[in-house]
Amino acid sequence: MSRYYSPEAYGELNAAVSHILFSAEEIEQRIQELGQAISADYAGLNPLLVGVLKGSFPFMADLVRMITIPLEVDFIAISSYSPETRKRGLVRLEKDLGEPIDGRHVLFIEHVIDTGLTLNYLLRNLQARHPASLKVCVLFDKSHRRLIDVPIAYKGFDLPDRFAVGYGLDYRERYRNLPFVGILKAEAFQPNNR
Repeated sequence: MSRYYSPEAYGELNAAVSHILFSAEEIEQRIQELGQAISADYAGLNPLLVGVLKGSFPFMADLVRMITIPLEVDFIAISSYSPETRKRGLVRLEKDLGEPIDGRHVLFIEHVIDTGLTLNYLLRNLQARHPASLKVCVLFDKSHRRLIDVPIAYKGFDLPDRFAVGYGLDYRERYRNLPFVGILKAEAFQPNNR
């Protein structure tokens, strides 16, 4: 059993999930494997891991603890203008990187990729800053929703076309703190369940 999860501890949050797709143990094991691969591939390169707030922070926090080489971290924050512009991949950068990335080996960390539109925008933005290398690590891939092909160097799991929550995935900013990923029950979508 994962050191993070006790079903009783999550009460109301746990009750909103119909079933678990990826257990805390499965996620922990896969992140350890990703950390080992990244440690081997980036040995001697002092990579900069860049995460997107808010969703990537649980994944990134656990991932950096599994990487056994020197590294640095930074975050960016984005927001979509509206549901319509989000579908076109138009976003606003709310928090930019704290340091220049010119000549750095950058590993972009994302918790989920679906259409690829937003990620494509962010990768173009970062590539324009002339990093030595720029690769992507994602924990959950919704490739069936992809509109733009984006290169993924490290991937955790394929996520089915269902509304999943937990481990950074949210519904109205809730459920990110669940240590597993599960399918949200239909009644959790009701307006009074805010």
